[in-house]
Amino acid sequence: MQKKLLQETWFHQPYMPVSYALVYVDLAIERGVSAQQVLQQAGLTTATLSDLTGRISPYDYVRLITAVVALTGDNGLGFEVGIRQPLTAHGSLGYALLCCGHVDEAVMILQRFWHIRGRGIRLVCSRQADYLAFEFHSDMPSNETMRRILFDAMLSGFYQGLCFILSETQALGELWFDYASPEYDVTRFSDHLPPVRYQMPVTQLRVPIAVIERRLAMANPEALALAIAQCERESSLLAEEDSDIVVSARAAMRLTEQGYPHPDALAERLHVSTRTFRRRLQMQGVSYHGLLEEARRRDALLLLEKPSIEIQKIAELLGYNNPANFTRAFKEWTGRTPSQYRAIRAM
Repeated sequence: MQKKLLQETWFHQPYMPVSYALVYVDLAIERGVSAQQVLQQAGLTTATLSDLTGRISPYDYVRLITAVVALTGDNGLGFEVGIRQPLTAHGSLGYALLCCGHVDEAVMILQRFWHIRGRGIRLVCSRQADYLAFEFHSDMPSNETMRRILFDAMLSGFYQGLCFILSETQALGELWFDYASPEYDVTRFSDHLPPVRYQMPVTQLRVPIAVIERRLAMANPEALALAIAQCERESSLLAEEDSDIVVSARAAMRLTEQGYPHPDALAERLHVSTRTFRRRLQMQGVSYHGLLEEARRRDALLLLEKPSIEIQKIAELLGYNNPANFTRAFKEWTGRTPSQYRAIRAM
């Protein structure tokens, strides 16, 4: 794991808001652990957290969470963190979402500016006939315990934010996790969460598609314009600082009638030579084949939600000459065959 961390250069850049880390420190203090103990265990200095509006690297963020878990012995901290964080904890993006006129507008803004707050966790939004899905994938080099904590916090916080802008007091939708149910007691969070399902093919929040049409009570066009302007400024600053070609390549890896773009096409779109493109991917510990498989998995799940498209046709669209190869790959991704997944979704 250490070797991979060194390869992920973006992982050591200060992208994460310090405020996100401080929530974990506060939880440790409530459990009788001092902030100094946390910093010492994590190998960090007080200067790391001294600027409350500053940022820390994802690497330091993970080290700090690891220290808090080790000192408190509580692997269920993720849910508690997510439940505690209000939308305003997410800065200008949180304020923008609060001021939207309706959910559809909020979803568009969320996708547009997710990168200014969600670096290290990718968000994929999709609409199906009966539900709206927010699917999450982690780019954080981490072990299974850390991955679980990050996703517990992300999805519970995301859910809390959605309920807040909807003024919703009843359980809404479901939380899906692609890992096994934990050893800690999830029911202690049941008052703040919808039904939670484990060992699912993807990690996502699913809510009824009807919420798209809901008007939001805190809509404020003037405040929204100001918040979006600030989001745009932050996005521009990140673009100037960000040398991570993986983000751009991943965004460009989209399925068309001609299939997925080849390395030469991606390199041309990103204004670099093919050789430079491959080399910079390798520096990030990523390959073109890995990006391709990731895109195929994403699009396979979306296409299988459409009963009118035969599985053999889906395999063809994704670039598999032999449907058996698609079946084998899909089973490796989800633990189920495409037909089994489609049957479960039809229930």
